[in-house]
Amino acid sequence: MNRSPTLEGFRALLRRPSFGLAEMAWRWSFGAAAGLLLGFAGFEYLDTLPVGRSDMLLLRTAQPTLVARAFNHIFRGSSFRLIAAGVVLALALGIAWVIVASLARAATIKGLMAYFHDLEPNAVTRGQGETRNIGALFGLNFLRLGVAIAAGLGFLGAMVLGAAVSRPDDPAPGSALLIMLTVVMLVCWVWCTLNWVLSLAAIFVVTRGKDTFGAIGGAVDLCQARAGSVFAAGTWFGLAHLTAFAVASSIVAFPLGFAGVLPAGVVLGGVLLVSALYFAVADFLYAGRLAAYVAILELPYDPAAAKIVPPALPRPQAPAGVDRDELILSDVPLVWKPAPESGS
Repeated sequence: MNRSPTLEGFRALLRRPSFGLAEMAWRWSFGAAAGLLLGFAGFEYLDTLPVGRSDMLLLRTAQPTLVARAFNHIFRGSSFRLIAAGVVLALALGIAWVIVASLARAATIKGLMAYFHDLEPNAVTRGQGETRNIGALFGLNFLRLGVAIAAGLGFLGAMVLGAAVSRPDDPAPGSALLIMLTVVMLVCWVWCTLNWVLSLAAIFVVTRGKDTFGAIGGAVDLCQARAGSVFAAGTWFGLAHLTAFAVASSIVAFPLGFAGVLPAGVVLGGVLLVSALYFAVADFLYAGRLAAYVAILELPYDPAAAKIVPPALPRPQAPAGVDRDELILSDVPLVWKPAPESGS
């Protein structure tokens, strides 16, 4: 009997919470480092802005017009430095994410392989794939980064296209909004699909030792060969994630509802606490879904056991005294004979 990969993914989270904690560790560490780097870069950028006595005088007036004039004078000519700093930070964080995500994914999948090997001695374990092909993981995550950049450009193109439809001499805000939302939804769908396939392909690098494009081909083949298992795992973990988001959105409304009564620090702390719990649950569910995909590859699978064979119906028995070999009269061709003439 085949095991359910979806249930094995949930069981892996309950039996080995370290998988979810490891996912949280590298994601939150990278997020904290990126936040600190962006904060330091922002403070350094603000230190380069010239603020004269006249600007300070205009800012102290608290008049919107005068304050806007002061900001306009302060930020004049600094857009090039801001763009240059943003490009440098984006490249640095992108390269750092590719390296950290590749190493973390190799370690996580290797741990899942060992877990399923201990759980099932007949697991299809193929060895130390991540040691030989760590470059393939770099390639997959680099493609994921490229897809994210392309999605950002697609969002920008959607705004440009919407602005081109609605001109000042011929305003059409409804058409512009419709076109922009359509393009954004299409870009999101393509982005999510490609990102999911590339994430799934990382499993084949570690478990099968494939290269970048071989792993992508393996992911596509898996979706065709085990479409039901892959769809079930993604659907159930997706519903769990959606439920966690709905619950977190409902809970976060409580501190926001008391924003006018409680201090701002208490409200902000409550929102941050609920957000942190939601992101922790999301990371655990992501690790569980990854475990389910690894279970599809590692656990033994019998295609014959997965087929649903209908039960054989009993053959109806003929009543007593009826010869089954006797021809039915309706099956015998009717031979027409003329009726005898009267008086003959």
